[in-house]
Amino acid sequence: MIRRSFRLLALAAAFSALSAPVLAQAPADTMARIQQTRTITLGVRESAWPFSFVDAQNGGKAAGYSVDLCQAVVEEIKNTLKLKDLEVKYRTVSAAERIPKLEAGEIDLECGSTTNTKARQERVAFGPTMFVAGIRVLVPKGTKADTVQNLAGMTVAVSKGSTSEKLLTQLTANEVKAKVKVFDNNDEAFKALRAGTVKAFAQDDSLLLGLVARNKAQDALALGHFVLSVEPYAIMVRKNDTALMTVVDRTLGKLYTSREIDPIYKKWFLNNQIAIPVGRLTRDSFSRPNKEAGVAMMLGYSL
Repeated sequence: MIRRSFRLLALAAAFSALSAPVLAQAPADTMARIQQTRTITLGVRESAWPFSFVDAQNGGKAAGYSVDLCQAVVEEIKNTLKLKDLEVKYRTVSAAERIPKLEAGEIDLECGSTTNTKARQERVAFGPTMFVAGIRVLVPKGTKADTVQNLAGMTVAVSKGSTSEKLLTQLTANEVKAKVKVFDNNDEAFKALRAGTVKAFAQDDSLLLGLVARNKAQDALALGHFVLSVEPYAIMVRKNDTALMTVVDRTLGKLYTSREIDPIYKKWFLNNQIAIPVGRLTRDSFSRPNKEAGVAMMLGYSL
């Protein structure tokens, strides 16, 4: 009787172990669910301007370069599934929670400023590269920031869950004697830099330029001269969600081939608020769509 009880407990434990990952992971066939529910949920960022943000001047609607591309994917989904109507829901996600919420099925596409990295590929899948940035530091004008060694003795702000947090943590442990201070989001880190409680803010250059432009801080802040990484941004999809990824690939492929991507890019990056010309790596990604992972520019370090 005792032996039988132990056998039952062992079977129950084994069943629980097998069942837990299944319960934690959302079903992979999002297209089939969309066909049934006529709804899709896009994960957007609160203030990753100009990629993905909540536009307070437009009723709090989601907007940005990445959001426009995801909306093009939604239209392709409607055509593929022959749906007359498709309800689009938006959910704000932070850098730290974007992957967990995608895995849990709380969002179906992540439309932000997320770098495709090999580490993240273990958990999620990425569409074609839509923009290429690089980690740099934002400092008060007059602050010397020619090399990473100039960060010595500084307190450097980073955002929680970002590639800059991961890379700067590695660098300050091995390469340069600086202190890393983690903030919940880019806005908080930027405020700390303006207040002088940190001496530098490490983040993707495109996002730093966006913060400077929106806060009209061009006369007070400047980018450092060194680049720490290559950061290819892409739309995130659940791992093994093959049907949905096919639509993402097809949508961006059409936009790139037809050059419809050009006016979308110009709308968000070449306007009266900001000027970020199309970089060589971004242009190459439009000409030859790829899903290359980002890399650190210093040997021995990873994103």
